[in-house]
Amino acid sequence: MQFIDLKSQYAALKTDIDARIQRVLDHGQYIMGPEVAELEGKLAAFTGARHCITVASGTEALLIALLALDLQPGDEVITTPFTFAATAEMIVLAGARPVFVDIEPDTCNLDAALIEARITPRTRAIMPVSLYGQVAGMDEINAIAARHGLAVIEDAAQSFGASYKGRRSCNLSTFGCTSFFPSKPLGCYGDGGAVFTSDDRLAQACREIRVHGQSARYTHTRLGVGGRMDTLQCAVVLAKLGRLGWELQRRAEIGARYQRLLGDVEQVTVRPDRNSVWAQYTVMVDDRAAVQSALTQAGIPSAVHYPLPLDEQPAYARFALGECPVSRRLAARVLSLPMSADLSGADQDRVAAALRRALE
Repeated sequence: MQFIDLKSQYAALKTDIDARIQRVLDHGQYIMGPEVAELEGKLAAFTGARHCITVASGTEALLIALLALDLQPGDEVITTPFTFAATAEMIVLAGARPVFVDIEPDTCNLDAALIEARITPRTRAIMPVSLYGQVAGMDEINAIAARHGLAVIEDAAQSFGASYKGRRSCNLSTFGCTSFFPSKPLGCYGDGGAVFTSDDRLAQACREIRVHGQSARYTHTRLGVGGRMDTLQCAVVLAKLGRLGWELQRRAEIGARYQRLLGDVEQVTVRPDRNSVWAQYTVMVDDRAAVQSALTQAGIPSAVHYPLPLDEQPAYARFALGECPVSRRLAARVLSLPMSADLSGADQDRVAAALRRALE
């Protein structure tokens, strides 16, 4: 059993993917070829955002959004410690300081009720993470940001396609940043990502930043990076877009079935005003090492997202301003189960049965 079944997905899309790749090989425009603009237009239309800027990775998307805000040394960005390192990593590399705020115990997302207590005169932005495929409480976060004149950057690396109160992830705040890493709900066959915004000025800044800060060829008007998404990777995502609606529906069905099969097992809650695209299907267990060992012996793959909060990681502990007890507690208990649009009912039954045996 695959933790994420990309082989079945490719088998279903082989004709379209191969044709898209062959088209790029035929025209030979491997950097900023026509597929780049085509993909940006389709992704912007899907999310409802005015602008989509494809970039080299989801990590690069975060960095480019932060650089577009012209952060100064000592500026602060509020974020969650319960996330992949890239979230805080890019804040530091952009010259700012991450300020960690604890998470909600049921969703594992940034707890909006705790944000204002951490705002200072140096705060410039809030960066919530749409963890496991579910958007954070963006209305509350945006309202806080508006009161204090802050930007909001949604780290939507795991939530492309998710909805919040009728709007799409990536079109809920100043910026939305997503990833097309192969394991994501919409993935390419390497690294790729995108920045979304409806602010014309910030969109132009992002376009310049991704090509070394150029406003015209060899005219460098701002600090930038080599942050373009390869044409071949854009071609792969374009081929996958035709199946995305079906895959999102399948993820919803599989997630709902997991909830029924594991109804008495503690798991991530999805709030009624939003949905999840289930980038990971995550439960909370005690004695996780023993549970994982039992699953492995039963032939069931699993993963931990994430085993140590960022405020306790060696590279970021210096930014800790106090403990985040919910993050620490859940980091010891979360366990992600196999999840992809092509997960069969029989395999899902095997996963649920093996987990129940492990918890006995």
